[in-house]
Amino acid sequence: MRFVALDVETANPDLSSICQIGVVVFDNGSPVEVWSTLVDPEDWFDAMNVSVHGIDERKVKGSPNFKTIFPELARKIGGHVVATHTAFDRSAVAKASARHGTPIPNCCWLDTACVARRAWPDVAQREYGLASLAERFDIGFAHHDAAEDAKAAGLILVRAIAETGLDLPGWIERVKRPLNQQGGSLHLDGNSEGPLFGEIVVFTGSLSVTRREAAEMAAQIGCEVADGVTKHTTLLVVGDQDIRVLNGHSKSAKYRKAEDLAAKGKRIRILTESDFISLVTSHDPRIH
Repeated sequence: MRFVALDVETANPDLSSICQIGVVVFDNGSPVEVWSTLVDPEDWFDAMNVSVHGIDERKVKGSPNFKTIFPELARKIGGHVVATHTAFDRSAVAKASARHGTPIPNCCWLDTACVARRAWPDVAQREYGLASLAERFDIGFAHHDAAEDAKAAGLILVRAIAETGLDLPGWIERVKRPLNQQGGSLHLDGNSEGPLFGEIVVFTGSLSVTRREAAEMAAQIGCEVADGVTKHTTLLVVGDQDIRVLNGHSKSAKYRKAEDLAAKGKRIRILTESDFISLVTSHDPRIH
C-alpha cells in the first residue's frame, strides 16, 4: 500500500497564496520519505494566517515561488493517491496551478476528513479535525507545519484502513457515498432463529453473486453481516477467483487483517465463496 499525504499553508485567505508545502510518502503503513519547502507566494501575508503557522515575509525571503517548485511537486504526487485532510489543500494546489500557469497534477485525491467521518461514526458530525483526531489516536505532531500535518493525515488514513478492513481502493470508493451508506452498506442483522446466529461475516474479493445477495443469504441463516474485519469478525468469505489468483500473494486488507487476528488467537475462519454457499445451502436447502 503506497500513497502520498500532502498539506499546504497559505499566506492569506486566497488559497493560491501557498507559502509552504509538505509531502510525505507512505509505504506499507509507514512514512518513508518527507519533502517540505517554503514557498514565496508573491503575495501579502495576513496577520491571522501568520498567527497560525508562523510564516511571514521574512521567512520566505529567497524561497522559490510555486512555479519553480511545481516540477518537483508533480514528480512527488503525480500518478499517486494523494491524501489531504479536508479539500482545502487540494483546492489550494489547483488555484496556485491556475495562477502560475502550471498544469494541475494528475493524481487521485482522497480526503482523510471524509474517511474519518465514515470510519468512526462518533466523529461523523464533529471533532474530525486533524488536531482532534491526532489527539484521539495519540499521534504527536507540530500542528500547522505542512510536513507534520501531512504526516498526521497519512497516519489517520493508515489507522482507518487497519481498523475497518477497507483497503486504499475501497476507501476511494467509500468516500463517494453518503456517511450512512444508505443503499450501499452490507451491514445486516442475522436472523435470530438461524442456525448460525452469533456468527459475524465479512465478504472480500470478487464473488459470483452480488454482495447484497451474499449478505442476504448469510443473514437468513443467522449471520450478522459487517463491512470490515474487526476483532469481533468470525467468518471472512473470499471470492473463489481471488483465492486461485492470489495463491498467497497480494491479499486484500480484509484478508490480511483476518489472518493477523487468527494468529493472535481470535476465533475467525476464512472460507472460499463456494464453501460459504455450501454452508448456506446445507442449512437452508431453499437457497441454491
